[in-house]
Order: sequence, then C-alpha cells, then structure tokens
Amino acid sequence: MPDGLRNEGGKVLMHLRFFNSFQDDVGNPNRVAAAAVAAAIWELGTAAEALTELNWPSLSVFNASAFPPPHILDNANNASDVLNIANNIVSAKPSDSLALVANDGAVGDPASIGVAVLLANWTSSNVSFATAASDQLDYLLNVAPRADSGAISQRTDQVQLWADFIYMAPPFIAYYGALVGGDNESYLLQTAYEQISLYRDVLRDDDGLWRHVDLGSWQDNTHWATGNGWAAAGMLRVLETFNHSSVATDFTGESANLTLWIQEIINAAWQHQTVNGTLLNIIDDPTSFADSSGTALLASVTYRMAVYLNDTSLIPYADKAFQLVQSSIDEHGWLRNTADPEAFSIPSAANSSSPEGQAFILLAQSAYEQFVSSNLVSNPSYGSAGPDNGGDDGDDGDEGRSQRCRLVPRPSSMALSQERMYGLAHLLRGR
Repeated sequence: MPDGLRNEGGKVLMHLRFFNSFQDDVGNPNRVAAAAVAAAIWELGTAAEALTELNWPSLSVFNASAFPPPHILDNANNASDVLNIANNIVSAKPSDSLALVANDGAVGDPASIGVAVLLANWTSSNVSFATAASDQLDYLLNVAPRADSGAISQRTDQVQLWADFIYMAPPFIAYYGALVGGDNESYLLQTAYEQISLYRDVLRDDDGLWRHVDLGSWQDNTHWATGNGWAAAGMLRVLETFNHSSVATDFTGESANLTLWIQEIINAAWQHQTVNGTLLNIIDDPTSFADSSGTALLASVTYRMAVYLNDTSLIPYADKAFQLVQSSIDEHGWLRNTADPEAFSIPSAANSSSPEGQAFILLAQSAYEQFVSSNLVSNPSYGSAGPDNGGDDGDDGDEGRSQRCRLVPRPSSMALSQERMYGLAHLLRGR
C-alpha cells in the first residue's frame, strides 16, 4: 500500500495508498486513492500502527501469537511500510536525543513510533534500533516531567495531561515489556497500566467520557471525540498486549479494569450518535460539528471490543458510523468532514485533510475485517451501562450482562535506573 517515506524540506512525507471495504462484501473493497501527507510525528506513529493492523495483522498485538514476533520476516509478511517509518525516524534521530524525535514539544508523541522501532529491532541486526528504543523508554520513565501523582506529562514544557497520551506512550511501554521478558516484562506492563489509571483519575468524568486536557497553563474540559478515541484505542492496545504476553495470568485484574474503562467510553460516546451515524467533535455538545475522523476511531474500538467480549450489542452503532465514514471519503480518497488535528476545536479547512483521519480509516477497516471474520452472531444485549440513543437503529436489545471487574491497587510510581535501562537495551540487542 504505501510507497514509502522520504525526507523533504525537514518534513517526512508519507505516500500512502489506502484501501477499505466499507461494503458488506469485504471481498470487493473500495479503493481509496493515493495520498501524499505531510505528517506530524504522532500521525506517523498512528500510520505505522494502522498499517501494521491492516497489512500485517499477524504482527499486531491483536494476534494471539504476537509475542514474540518472528526474527525473520518472509516476503509475504515483510512489514516493509512499517519498518520504513521506523528506519527513517531512527536514521534522523540526533545522537544526543533520548526521544525518538528531538525537541518535539510533546512527551508522548515520539513514543508513538516506538512499537515500530521495537519491531524493526526484533527483525534486524542493526543495533541502532535497540538503542533508540531504550533511549525513548529512558526518556519517558526517567526524564519527562511528571505530575505529583506520578503521571507522565504529555508536554515537555509543563506538566499537562492529554487524553491523546494514552495512545502514544502506554502501548509502547507495554510492548517493550512483552518483548524484553523477565522481571522487566511485568514491571513495564504494570507501568503502562499505572499511567493509564493515573490519567483516568484526572480526565474521566462521571458519565464515562474523558476530558481532553487538564493541568498546566490551560485546560480543555470538553469531551473531544478524537481524544476519547485516543484513550479507548490506546487502552485496547495495552489490554491486548497484556493478554498475549507471557505473564497474562498475572494481569487478569488489570485486564478486567481496562476492559471496563474502554467500555465506559464507547458506551457513553454512542449515546450521542446522530441520526446519520456521526459523532460530533465535542461528543455531548449538540452545537458542535460532525467529525468523521473521531467517529472512525471509536468505531474501530467498538468492532474490536465486540470480538474481545463476544458481545455485539454496540455493533449497530459501529455499523452506522462505518457507513457514515464511507460516505465522507471523496473521489480522491480523502476523508472529509474531519476535525482539524492540530486546532482540534474547529473543522478542517475546506479541501484540506486530516492525516490522522486517513490512518483511522485503516484502523476501522482492520477492526471491521476482524469482526467479520469472527463470525459473531448479532446478539444485542446492552448491559447496565449500555447506551440508548433513542433507538436510531430500531433495536434497543434486551437485558444483558454488565461488565464487572475488581479494582487493582496501584503500586507507587518507580523509575528505572540507568543500570536497568542499560540492561534492557542489552536484552533487546541480543534478541
């Protein structure tokens, strides 16, 4: 699909060819035309994850045999597009920068490429990938600003928590742990969980939705659709990393919590779905504008969770959203009616695009394909927290199970020592 990456004018340009199958017949996909996107670092990280899930699903954390991935990738499963992203980032990384991207301003965003870098290390003899991944982990755990609670800041210049962080950093920390094994595996998995829990303590509101930004010099107290998507999708990646790690049985309580926390978001979000299937940019603000990108991301989580829980109660909402996203793709393959990914409180300008929205198409597509291949029989059964948005899909369903879990106490926040960081890099190089 992608034709690769190249550097030009200080920007990394992605040449991506997107495909999707929004039709009921997934064997006859709609082709979404080639697009050149000047991408910010978090957009590259999201693209790498989306391409992994869609093009190379056996290498994604949603595959039961994800850990460990193969050391040698064959031609049919070479992940060349994802590895190109990792290679370009590591090649451009200054030697004196711990973060994968120097002077980015965001703590979490460079870590979003960390999973791709770890995969490149695992399948390559180039030790620069191991060093880069270890440096990035070192920065997150030992250098980045933290709140008094121990929550790692999303910003470098102040302590500020963004919902976006949950998709950027915890999946990398958890993936690192699942690959490195041993005592470090449990420690890093627990660290990923702890960061999610600390963020949820601050950003979650009583209705289950998350506010976008808190602490620091300014706040965004709105329930931003994409921010809730970032949080739910990031938690889902960590959940699947737990479940497919070698210590899955040690994290059953944490996995139960993550399951509940994801369900809180998607249950609450779909209560506000409009008649045509979209979610609004501010989910619960009827004066807000429609946002197809956040809608696509939350639909992807909903399809994945249906398979994970064997519960199709929210699929009518996801299907309606998926159809809306299809209708929002223009003849050139661009997703329209998106939120501006940098301003986030205004729509994208006319004839402009959202690079993250393009990646969300792929995430939704891969999640939809997994759902279809699972052969789940539709069985609407909203639990006690389930939504009722006025019966837009004509079936409110019958009474079903409510998700329950036991709360897991959080350990006090710890930082890896420099000696331990060296050991992690050494372990990665040896694999």
